[in-house]
Amino acid sequence: MASRGLFIVFEGLDRSGKTTQAKELVKTINQKSAEAGNPNPAAIIMNFPDRQSVIGKLIDQYLKKEIDLDEHSLHLMFSADRFLKNQMIRESVANGIDVICDRYCYSGVAYSLAKGLPETWVRSSDVGLPKPDAVLFFDVSPEVAAKRGGFGQERLETSEMQKKVAAVMPTLRDDAFWKTVNADGDMETVEKEVFRIYEQLDRQKPFESLEKI
Repeated sequence: MASRGLFIVFEGLDRSGKTTQAKELVKTINQKSAEAGNPNPAAIIMNFPDRQSVIGKLIDQYLKKEIDLDEHSLHLMFSADRFLKNQMIRESVANGIDVICDRYCYSGVAYSLAKGLPETWVRSSDVGLPKPDAVLFFDVSPEVAAKRGGFGQERLETSEMQKKVAAVMPTLRDDAFWKTVNADGDMETVEKEVFRIYEQLDRQKPFESLEKI
């Protein structure tokens, strides 16, 4: 029986380097697969929000400060955007394709809690989504992230918000499948650590759904 694909989530503060590392991991997986004679992609990347989806386009306008939205509605829009990819994630994994995800429900929960929305309600909206095989949390201080290129271009990229999110993220951690990556290191060192974690993941265990967050 062929092994299934992996579902790996990259989480962290804005400008923590997770987006770059997610792309690099997909590139490495596909290169190694091609070298082994596989003509088809062995890994794909997903980004949340998906700024090209119907819902994601509205979220994109909000993040770029072009429109304002009620915070409760915004939280549900982020969640709905993830559920739009629910089936695609499951089918890809079932077909042996690794899905590398740049942000997931943990970011949605962390930002909404940082804004002061009700915790029980916030944590419930993504129950039922695919459960990651691993969450790679890119650990970088808000101060270091704020010094990196592009910081501050979008609505939630403020030092105050990033500090609040940094305080919330550890409360979402599940040691059973969360891995911490020191994002203060140089790109090559971080890349090697990410691939080391990737190689250790178990493709034989059942693919589950989130029962809690």
